[in-house]
Amino acid sequence: MENTVQGSNYRFTLLTERLIRLEYSSSGVFEDRNTQLVANREFGPVAFEVHRDRNGHQVEIESKYFHLYYDGGPFAASNLHIDAKYQYTLHDSRWYFGEHVSGNLGGTNPTLDLVDGDTPIRDGIMSRDGYAYLDDTDSFALEDNHFVHRNPEEADGYFFAYGRNYREELSDYYRLSGKTPLIPRYALGNWWSRYYRYTQHEYLELMERFDDEQVPISVAMIDMDWHRTDDVPARFGSTWTGYSWNRKLFPDPWRFLQELRKQHRHVSLNTHPAGGIRAFEDCYPAVAKELGLDAANEEPAMFDLDDPSFRKVYFDQVHHPMEKEGVDFWWLDWQQGSSRSKDKVEPLWNLNHYHFLDNERSHNGEGMILSRFAGPGSHRYPVGFSGDTVITWDSLNFQPYFTSTATNIGYTWWSHDIGGHIWGSFDPALSLRWLQFGVFSPINRLHSSDNPFSGKEPWKYRQDVREYMDEYLRLRNRLVPYLDSANVRTHSEDRALIEPLYYRYPDNEESYLYKNQYFFGSELMVAPITTPQNPRLNVGFVDA
Repeated sequence: MENTVQGSNYRFTLLTERLIRLEYSSSGVFEDRNTQLVANREFGPVAFEVHRDRNGHQVEIESKYFHLYYDGGPFAASNLHIDAKYQYTLHDSRWYFGEHVSGNLGGTNPTLDLVDGDTPIRDGIMSRDGYAYLDDTDSFALEDNHFVHRNPEEADGYFFAYGRNYREELSDYYRLSGKTPLIPRYALGNWWSRYYRYTQHEYLELMERFDDEQVPISVAMIDMDWHRTDDVPARFGSTWTGYSWNRKLFPDPWRFLQELRKQHRHVSLNTHPAGGIRAFEDCYPAVAKELGLDAANEEPAMFDLDDPSFRKVYFDQVHHPMEKEGVDFWWLDWQQGSSRSKDKVEPLWNLNHYHFLDNERSHNGEGMILSRFAGPGSHRYPVGFSGDTVITWDSLNFQPYFTSTATNIGYTWWSHDIGGHIWGSFDPALSLRWLQFGVFSPINRLHSSDNPFSGKEPWKYRQDVREYMDEYLRLRNRLVPYLDSANVRTHSEDRALIEPLYYRYPDNEESYLYKNQYFFGSELMVAPITTPQNPRLNVGFVDA
């Protein structure tokens, strides 16, 4: 390859004058397939110079924006460093292999489960120092849309030397890792979600009440109690996983889904898939027959999306029938941690990958899931679920910053529990401020637990708060054309809906200080109020 500098155990590939791939393999075998992170490495010709055995260095590679020095051997700080040709700080813009970049502006985290307030954020690719490194050594290769073992390498990563050209850096990151898909237009409206044992009648009545109040709800989510939880024999274990409608609550699921469709709602069901398909499920006979299970002894179909046989049954016999009845997409609530083996792909990656592709095929290219962030490259499977949010002002105060920095790793479609999910206390002002932020966030998904004081129905609040809630929910609906334009730009032009201030003003120090202020599409700047109001004046404020 004309952009490659290679030795017996190392390979450097220039993708642009600012982006270079670094590989070391003791076997001399390198990975050319796409990976969990990488979707493309064909960027075209790059201008650079190579010097060998000069000034004591085995290899030097120089482009307009960086200068690499390598002295041979397995990559380490002692034998590989890169000078980025920027001078933003008092120290040299030099990176030693393996060194953490202190000026990194943050990326995002897999979840905010049980986080009350702020928490450290994993690195993105944007840095005030002008450079960053993204490791891809441990990811699996992608072959025919399936994850497979990759060629083992001791090092495989990407060095970004974009200075403070953050938009260009994000665009090239998308060229490397894949475009953000268009999300369906309906997802840009208001979502209703609650962990609550609704009956079929109660849920339909609730949606009709929203219509009567002229408060638009476009997505109706039903949390885990849609399936059987209270009459499952104890021998089957946990009831978090379930695929059979709870007929006590939903006596006629088909009619229920059709009624929601008549109301122009799009429906999502929550699923915790770790338990597999067990013998009490309605779909079990078909699953057992296809997989050759011992049905007489209730042999379960263990959850394993690495297994093509299970994967086929999982979609064809379990999910597709419910989708035909009216389920539009799935809320993939994976909480079981990471893979216990390097021989298996992280289950969350598999869930996101296969569910999104399956949903995309059945919806004319407009795929949709709700799931957790599995790592860089996850932007290819929108939308993200940030977990069970604690109901406090500190949690609200952290979410605008958390949402905007996610753009630094290309993850632009976060969905938070707007209003909070667990603990806390009844606080109308907090609920209203959270809703206002939700209207100006990527996905406005109202959510709460079954606590009677945590419901987000506007009519459960005093009159002044209720009127503001109603108006903001209507405003979100009016913003849908604007948001859909941003949706198209994200997909086609690599311009995120939410951008930190430093994307437009990278050399302005204030851009880095006002962490909760951000651009919202091409025309709006948002500074949400995320702290309690002044008790004497009864007004909120924000320093912007």
